[in-house]
Amino acid sequence: MTAIAPKSIEILIVDDSELVRTGLKTLLDAHARTTGTLLRMVGEASTANGAVTEASRLKPDVVLMDIRLPDGSGLEACRKILAGVPDTKVLILTSVIDDNLVYDAMSSGAHGYLLKEINAQGLSQAIVDVAAGKFILDPTVTTHVLNLVRSGSNPPTEHDKLATLSAQERRVLALVAEGKTNKEVAESMGLSDKTVKNYLSNIFEKLKISRRSQAAVLYTASRGPGK
Repeated sequence: MTAIAPKSIEILIVDDSELVRTGLKTLLDAHARTTGTLLRMVGEASTANGAVTEASRLKPDVVLMDIRLPDGSGLEACRKILAGVPDTKVLILTSVIDDNLVYDAMSSGAHGYLLKEINAQGLSQAIVDVAAGKFILDPTVTTHVLNLVRSGSNPPTEHDKLATLSAQERRVLALVAEGKTNKEVAESMGLSDKTVKNYLSNIFEKLKISRRSQAAVLYTASRGPGK
């Protein structure tokens, strides 16, 4: 029987700097050759509109997306990409960070937020993890995300909203953060799909969020770097 070759991870790079795009392609190509990581660049774009067009045409596994683009926000492009190509994962790769941008990235449905200071190995692993359905945060970002789940718009307090979740709700949230679907969560926990949906509804209400990706990223941040 002929072995089936593992599928490569197809990547679309979106950045307004040609130098950055070329550097990312060179870096990831070199890392893939030396480690055997199955990463393949299938396209690039320098604008938000170009990102949406290319993502629709190429249907990549992962889009590496900068936030600040000449014709608009990469986060708005993220929303449009996920609306048109829901199986694609968007990984924000930027040099900019503040609480509002992190919140906007979560709201846009992005599957991760990394800073451009990351090294080749870290970026490659992040792409692999995001393609597998996991949610990735740069360690520097975790404090910013945790600030968003403490007492709404008021100044951060010691009370963390994740502490209001029950043990069962935390188990559901942990599985969602691993990229599992409702059905997979139900199978893992021996529950019905409807019960899992009810748990997620309660989680969303307690955390004051509306998207699955937001819940997963908040859980990832709550664990802190390296946990």
